[in-house]
Amino acid sequence: MAPVEEAAATTPVPDETSAVEGVRPAESVSSSAEAEATSDATSPITKGRGHRVQKVGTVSSDKMQKTVVVRVDRLVKHPKYRRYVRRTSKFMAHDDLGSTTGDRVRIVETRPLSANKRWRVVEIVQKAAK
Repeated sequence: MAPVEEAAATTPVPDETSAVEGVRPAESVSSSAEAEATSDATSPITKGRGHRVQKVGTVSSDKMQKTVVVRVDRLVKHPKYRRYVRRTSKFMAHDDLGSTTGDRVRIVETRPLSANKRWRVVEIVQKAAK
């Protein structure tokens, strides 16, 4: 038993810096592994796009091919009367999902697709009652 204990006592404890090149201390490895894990979590498709604006509105027209007009309502407080007033904006959105008039849809900002189309339908939140 004594020789084993002597061998353990005489073995040098490794330093923070290792003699082998390219080996980093345990703290550096864990922080770089975390950085790589977070960069891997973002797919290359969404890398660099930033935050895209999303809106939820009602389809008011579907008479075009693969294009719908989406009406988005919002409430704004009137500056003088302090009452909430409904403001409406209309957006033309590209639609591959086949939404119809009255559907509640989620649209997302995208690159210009035509002269007036800068939005795309991502999902149909609620189908219109028939």
